[in-house]
Amino acid sequence: MEQGAARERATERPSPPFGDAAGTVRPESARTASVRPEPPRAESARVPEQTRGTEPGRGPEHARGEHTHDEPAGPGPRTVRRHSVRGQILEALRTALVGGELRPGEVYSAPVLAERFGVSATPVREAMQRLAVEGAVEVVPNRGFRVTERTPRELAELAEVRALIEVPVMLRLARTVPAARWAELRPLAEATATAAARGDRAHYAETDRAFHRAVLSLAGNEQLLAVADDLHRRSQWPLISAPALRHGDLVADAAEHTALLDALIAQDLTVVQALVREHFTGSEC
Repeated sequence: MEQGAARERATERPSPPFGDAAGTVRPESARTASVRPEPPRAESARVPEQTRGTEPGRGPEHARGEHTHDEPAGPGPRTVRRHSVRGQILEALRTALVGGELRPGEVYSAPVLAERFGVSATPVREAMQRLAVEGAVEVVPNRGFRVTERTPRELAELAEVRALIEVPVMLRLARTVPAARWAELRPLAEATATAAARGDRAHYAETDRAFHRAVLSLAGNEQLLAVADDLHRRSQWPLISAPALRHGDLVADAAEHTALLDALIAQDLTVVQALVREHFTGSEC
């Protein structure tokens, strides 16, 4: 009877809320440092998520959390490979923020998100608390977490600070780093172009950060890297009532990565400075 009850509970677990951003999250195995994919389940083990209203066979209290926003439906889930449940949830939530699946001004309940991920509420709360420290969400007592509403002015201020930090560093690196080292970063620039061509904003944000992090890492300053990465991540969160993503702008932004590498390889400091400043002032990424 206990096995039958366990099977019934398994059939009631709803799908994760953010499509490809996250999959079924399971605690780390005692024998391995990575999270392994779950074995295939019977069709009854996954209940499709409803865009609005309640899920079949479940009461209203399960469809929405306490003062929460319904989670958008998305493509089939995948397992996120990270070293901890909290780490998986944090990265999934960051991806959902960048992709606009967690909308500015909306309140999201940790228990409801936890049910969607198939984990307890504790790692979700921990991940949300981390996002609160980063400024992405704010705590709403007895309700959950509200996604921060940002303005174009905040974005412009972030771009200005990033330029003040990164432009001098890149100019110094352009004078000292051999051309062969810059050429090694070409695959990272190409990855941003691929994501931009697909119009995949969440993946573009990830590859864009990876490219800038690789460039700045050549300075050998870990504190610089941490500050720059934090500013970069903040600049990627959606604005209040953000317009639909313009595919051409994303493609143009990615093309600047390749042009920047060409200028760095050629040690053309004038072009490097112009490209980096334009990169910060001309796009959100």
